[in-house]
Amino acid sequence: MSTFVETTHAVTNQPTPRVDVNEYTANQALVEAVAAFAPQADTNVLSEIGAHVGAEAFQQQAEIVNTQTPELQTHDRWGNRIDHVEFHPAYHEIMRASLSYGNHSYAWTNDEEGANADRAARFSLFAQIEPGHACPISMTHAVVPSLLGTDLEEFWVPRLTSTAYDPRLIDPAEKTAVTFGMAMTEKQGGSDVRANSTVAEPAGDHYLLTGHKWFCSAPQSDAFLVLAQLPEGVSCFLVPRVLPGGDRNPFFIQRLKNKLGNKSNASSEIELNNTKGWLVGEPGAGVRTIIEMVARTRLDCVIGSTAGMRQSVAEAAWHAREREAFGTKLIDQPLMRSVLADLQLESEAATWTMMHLAAAHDDDSSDGRAFRRIATAIAKYWICKRGPGHAYEALECLGGNGYTEDFPLARRYREQPVLAVWEGSGNVIVLDVLRAMARDPQTAKQLMAFFETGLGRHAAYDARFESLAAEMQDALAATSAQDPTMMEKLQRRGRVLVEDLAVMLQAAVLLNYAPAQIAESYIIARLGSGRGQAYGAMPEGVAIDLLVDRA
Repeated sequence: MSTFVETTHAVTNQPTPRVDVNEYTANQALVEAVAAFAPQADTNVLSEIGAHVGAEAFQQQAEIVNTQTPELQTHDRWGNRIDHVEFHPAYHEIMRASLSYGNHSYAWTNDEEGANADRAARFSLFAQIEPGHACPISMTHAVVPSLLGTDLEEFWVPRLTSTAYDPRLIDPAEKTAVTFGMAMTEKQGGSDVRANSTVAEPAGDHYLLTGHKWFCSAPQSDAFLVLAQLPEGVSCFLVPRVLPGGDRNPFFIQRLKNKLGNKSNASSEIELNNTKGWLVGEPGAGVRTIIEMVARTRLDCVIGSTAGMRQSVAEAAWHAREREAFGTKLIDQPLMRSVLADLQLESEAATWTMMHLAAAHDDDSSDGRAFRRIATAIAKYWICKRGPGHAYEALECLGGNGYTEDFPLARRYREQPVLAVWEGSGNVIVLDVLRAMARDPQTAKQLMAFFETGLGRHAAYDARFESLAAEMQDALAATSAQDPTMMEKLQRRGRVLVEDLAVMLQAAVLLNYAPAQIAESYIIARLGSGRGQAYGAMPEGVAIDLLVDRA
């Protein structure tokens, strides 16, 4: 007679859960970047946020909202159209906490030095653990510039910048806090919004909009910025879900999008049928009206991708510290240390660049606006495009665990691509960089002037600057001449140019602000010779031990 012994089910050599970690104080790069770019920031608040999002309870909420996802209820039981999106209560708890810390409003309600960078740090900490809710947070933040100085500012902006949360779909006049979404693109045009077919007809002090939107983000929001055609051209309108007095605006949610990632956030297709909207900006100036909003949401894409990189490398390093293979802890094995160091180096570069760009939004001089106009687009292209590969490599560090949905890196791997697609996929961003250079050569001049601040400290950086300066001269000549042959050649090499600019941007930021060994390691690994293509295939001279410690 045999005795059953449960030894086969004893759990050994598995890492402990990565919970109850202060995600702010544990992120040395972010702590240092806050000191550099947001010197007035209340680090006690940032530490409080770090503890909140690192807590086991918040991580459980993040898992719940990505498994018990939003559901569309088009009609009530009597057949009345209600167009209601139902969320798990955990989603509302996450939104309430995120808004309470001003992730949507801090840059607008505080005028101290570094307010935008302070807000970026807050926003990134929440997005690191639960990125889906960051979509409506970002749009609520980004819509403010489009409303400032308009007749709509007095009513909407105080509600947009409130740190309260009220998800009820009622008359906005009865609410102290609202959230915003946007509905720009249509199925026949996508990024080419001038091909939009939604039309607006004047009706007294407002307009009636009729048409469809292929992507409407966060349809549960109180109001939206919507593009529609007037005789003067594409124009921007504010469309509330509920009208003054409490009647529903005709805003029909056709379906929720079945997305690869971003599961906790509802994205939808909508139909508008004599839907009331109020003009924002001048007729025919819709693109110009939303341009600052687009710049802000592009910055938030950079922040979101950077937050994802931090989550990825932190989870990988945690696993490696506690997992043993072939008689040695993974963290002590040279190959794993090289991979972790490379992942951390990418995260460092993104973090410092994110904070530098956020701080640049505090500079409203003409030079400051020119710099951030092109630098934000370049960083959006590069950092967001690096995100999915970074998440994959971190996932692989966990082996089979990483490939299961029980661990957060599978979710992160599915999440990262949305930030590369949203607010302009790769080709759209490259064309936008070329357009910025053509329409305002000052943008390129300010960018190169910033690159010059890093000269004289590393030969590889100086050499890349010289070659890039020559390439930029050719690019500016092509955009100035608008010669079809030259422009075709420039477009073919557009991605090469933007990638070179992006790596130089990150190198310059690190040289000016980050610890010297971090900057030198980045230049050796990204601008030097002898590097392989995969993460961890780095040349000699990189500060492996320092980077692993910071991970």
